[in-house]
Amino acid sequence: MAQKPSIPKGTRDFNAEEVAKRSYIIETIKTQFQLYGFQPIETPSFENSETLMGKYGDEGDRLIFKILDSGEYFEKVKGNVVDLSKYKEVLENLVETLEDIIQNCKELNDLYYSDFQFLFSEVKKKIISKRLYNDEIIDNVDEFDTLIKKLIDYNVISEYKKVPAYKKRRVQDIINYFYNKKINKHLTSQITSKALRYDLTVPFARYVVQHQNEIEFPFKRYQIQPVWRADRPQKGRFREFYQCDADVVGSKSLFQEVEFVQLYDAVFTALDLKGVTIKINNRKILSGIAEVIGAQDKLIDFTVALDKLDKIGEEKVKEEMRSKDISEEGIAKLQPLFELKGDFGDQVASLKSILGSSEIGLKGIEELEFINTAISNLKLKTAQLQLDVTLARGLNYYTGAIFEVSAPKGVKMGSIGGGGRYDDLTSIFGKPDTSGVGISFGLDRIYLVLDELNLFPATITESTKVLFINFGDKEAMACLQAVSKLRTNGVKAELYPDSAKMKKQMTHADRRNIPYVVLVGEEEINAGLFTLKNMKSGEQDKLSFEAMLEVLK
Repeated sequence: MAQKPSIPKGTRDFNAEEVAKRSYIIETIKTQFQLYGFQPIETPSFENSETLMGKYGDEGDRLIFKILDSGEYFEKVKGNVVDLSKYKEVLENLVETLEDIIQNCKELNDLYYSDFQFLFSEVKKKIISKRLYNDEIIDNVDEFDTLIKKLIDYNVISEYKKVPAYKKRRVQDIINYFYNKKINKHLTSQITSKALRYDLTVPFARYVVQHQNEIEFPFKRYQIQPVWRADRPQKGRFREFYQCDADVVGSKSLFQEVEFVQLYDAVFTALDLKGVTIKINNRKILSGIAEVIGAQDKLIDFTVALDKLDKIGEEKVKEEMRSKDISEEGIAKLQPLFELKGDFGDQVASLKSILGSSEIGLKGIEELEFINTAISNLKLKTAQLQLDVTLARGLNYYTGAIFEVSAPKGVKMGSIGGGGRYDDLTSIFGKPDTSGVGISFGLDRIYLVLDELNLFPATITESTKVLFINFGDKEAMACLQAVSKLRTNGVKAELYPDSAKMKKQMTHADRRNIPYVVLVGEEEINAGLFTLKNMKSGEQDKLSFEAMLEVLK
């Protein structure tokens, strides 16, 4: 039985027309990158897992595609052999706590005591053994893994309502710590040492540190390559897609942010996509707000929830904040944030009243005012700059200004660009105090917007300009000589390869939207002429090569 052809969800094939349109966007962006002084680099499609993991927050880490090692690498961990001796202290704490709870249950004559006792005995028997204490390797991880999962899924702890809550939490914390942080991470790191890149920024930071002795700072680079995310596919969201990034590292000047706003404006103006909104905020302002509401230790939870305001609305955002243990008092202090209105100046005034004396928050406002003043003086061509204090962008590495670009009003589409300032990204690779700022263009979403608004120029999808009809070997040879001369003069020309019926060849040209066909028979060969037919009007003329070239150019 033949296999049904298919591709993975979240990926796509592109036909000739789609490739031409995508190339048009890429070339337009690339032209502006180069005009602004950015240099091209490329990095591998996959990186070492440790390069990517932990750089995007918990949500980002879950979306990273890990690559299963094969060949000799996989042989090294065949059979799930894991050394558990290093987890001896964690296991002992687990057993001690379980014994404590069992004793409580026994005294309470709980109905579940016998089941829980049996389960505990099995776990203890398997993981606390002489082999473990002798620092030997437990080689049957599958059995151990099943027992731990059973303990978690069994959820017997929650059934003991009279057992103190802190003890329940302690046991669950230990189990989760041991199972999720130790076993899974240990196994995963052994068999997936590489991962597909999630974005272009972290690999760029790695590149900068690795090649720092070859780079002249400030270093301006652009990169146009595919990235991969294990996301849920939907309109405008794919698992494989291109990013078009421009970054500057080695400069803390806010003029870099000003120039990136101008770059966004230049690209979208060149694409004739007028009326885009460049939203701007500053992570320092968000840190200041978190400080004011007493949630400094929950900055990531706070910003991730706030970033969803446009998608899920105010009440759902508040619910998510409550679920992250942000106090009602703190959420109440955020209310003015949800109701900010007016122009840039009005919103800044309101923000200052919310932030009070937060030093970091007021620093963020100062930076935004600098950028806004500069753009007001320089003027934008077709885009508009807008302050959006709910803009958070979930990536952990942003530390200053953050950007997000939305399509013109009336187009339902997520962001078509984004970026921001990151002061600490290269420090994770051993190069501290190297500030950077960058932006990205969402190629696939920009494509969908241009397509919806019919903004692609008609000429970009033209392929072959003229098709020569094949009447036989002698005629075909004469045609090929003309085809070669046309190509030399920059005309896209081709010969139909087979000596088929003329109707079939004409139909082929029509279906491919080829605007002209040339007929060369015995008469044309003897006269040194070419019969050129316009496929749209149906008109045809006998022309010299020079006259035909003039029409086709």
